[in-house]
Amino acid sequence: MVSDYYSFKVNIVDKIFYTEEGNQFPKTAIISLFDINNKVITSKDFGYIDTIDIYNHIDKKEPLNLDYCYIKNFSITTYRRLHLLDKKDYVSIKNISAKYAFFDSNFSIDFSYIKITDGGMNFSNTHFAEGDLNFSNTHFGKDKTDFSYSVFRNNRADFSNTFFGNKGLNFKNAIFHQGIKDFQYADFGNGDAIFTNTEFSDGDVSFINTNFNDGNVSFKVARFGKGNIVFHFAKFGKGQISFERTEFGDGKIDFRTVEFNEGKANFNRANFGEGDISFEASSSSQGKITFKRTNFGEGSINFELVECENTDVIFEKATFGHNDVSFFNSKFNFLSLKSCHLDDYLDLRVKKCNKLNLADTIARDIIDLKPYNFKVDINRLNLTGMRLLGCIYIDWFDNDVKQIIYRQTNTSFKEKADQFRTLKESFNKTGEYNDEDRSYVEFKRCEAKSKLLETKEKGKLKKINRQIRYWIQWLTFDQAGYYATNPLRVLTAMVGVYIIFSLLFIVIFYFGNSDILSATNAPALNLFERSFYHSAITFLTIGYGDHYPIGWSRVLSPIEGFAGMFLMSYFTVALVRKILR
Repeated sequence: MVSDYYSFKVNIVDKIFYTEEGNQFPKTAIISLFDINNKVITSKDFGYIDTIDIYNHIDKKEPLNLDYCYIKNFSITTYRRLHLLDKKDYVSIKNISAKYAFFDSNFSIDFSYIKITDGGMNFSNTHFAEGDLNFSNTHFGKDKTDFSYSVFRNNRADFSNTFFGNKGLNFKNAIFHQGIKDFQYADFGNGDAIFTNTEFSDGDVSFINTNFNDGNVSFKVARFGKGNIVFHFAKFGKGQISFERTEFGDGKIDFRTVEFNEGKANFNRANFGEGDISFEASSSSQGKITFKRTNFGEGSINFELVECENTDVIFEKATFGHNDVSFFNSKFNFLSLKSCHLDDYLDLRVKKCNKLNLADTIARDIIDLKPYNFKVDINRLNLTGMRLLGCIYIDWFDNDVKQIIYRQTNTSFKEKADQFRTLKESFNKTGEYNDEDRSYVEFKRCEAKSKLLETKEKGKLKKINRQIRYWIQWLTFDQAGYYATNPLRVLTAMVGVYIIFSLLFIVIFYFGNSDILSATNAPALNLFERSFYHSAITFLTIGYGDHYPIGWSRVLSPIEGFAGMFLMSYFTVALVRKILR
């Protein structure tokens, strides 16, 4: 039946109505639907049954079969008043079937405090046209509850404190019009709760303290309008949880303190609107929560204090827009923002995370990892392929940067080098030059190891050549001065090389034709003094000429002269680099 119309008119005629199942009613209700211009859209016949007749069926403990019926002013509260029952006394009914029915009321369509004793409730393809709808505190029975393809034109649909049994609930393709949809404190049993392709329209939707238990829950392709959507304190169980391609509208989205437990929650390709989004203090025991290709709209995004220590939370290729995103003081097993666009401040000061993946992200603002008033415990951090247009606030020692990069088991040395280079650039932007130097050293080390490993399948001679070049580079550039980042290290290397050459001049005197001779009539020096004096003027390239080498010392002297010239230049570069910054 048409769901989008402006008004309707009911005409009761004395004509027998036969249902498709063979039931008959003495009168027929002809319902005409009109558009805003008062033109008829369509007309449809229904069986007409008076509410007094319905109450009589209840008195007789008979099942209610209202299929294809028009029902006016049905109210179980009125029934209780007629029978002098307390307003919270439960009314027992075997089961209710109202497929393709049309409910209308001047006040409220009231099914509150009903207890189904045998079977369930079937309202598939039913039309709730006028009046508030009240199913609060209803027990829907053992069988499946079906509201699929139903239309709710009520200003308020109240399903609070209901119990839907263990066979499941189906709102698939249902249409709610503007108004409040209230499922607070509802219990969905262990059956599946299906809201697939449900149209919630404008108005607040509340699932506060709702218990979904262990059944599967699907809001796949559901559409919410303007209004707040609240799942605060809701509890899920072991079943699959799907919000895939859900349209959340422009209101506030509240998943605070939601317990996802062992279920796998899927928010892939969901679209959030302009309202704030909060998953603050939500938790999951060992499931998986994914937000792949999710569009988070324009509101702030809050994942603070989340307890997912044994859970993977994946945001791959998600779009965060120009919003602050916070994971402050949260716990994750694996948190992935791979290939995301991060255009605004991102707070990643997590309390604990076994693996944090920022690979292939584009970061245009601040990524904050620097501890504030607690330790940011990240075991592994992946920055491979990051395009860093902003900067990363991270502390080399407090965040244990070197180890969280090297602990990666699935990245190559080339990829690790790329990550240290990214950190080097970031430290330069934030003015942390000592940490920039440390990152640069690890970048060059990983780069060198990567080039070494590239020769594995290029022949034995090339491998030997690469090994030799690698170790020379390691000794001269790395160990001698940490790639010109540590002038004191270069100075220490200079002293060490000078001492080694001085001792070599002594050693080769005893094992070969070698000596240091005086070219003047100055007082003679002993072998130790001659060796250290000649080594000093050779290393420092002073060259007074008062002593000269013979034999094998002539071979060793130019080598030391080159080493001294190289290390002095290296020291100058390292020192000037420090001073200029």
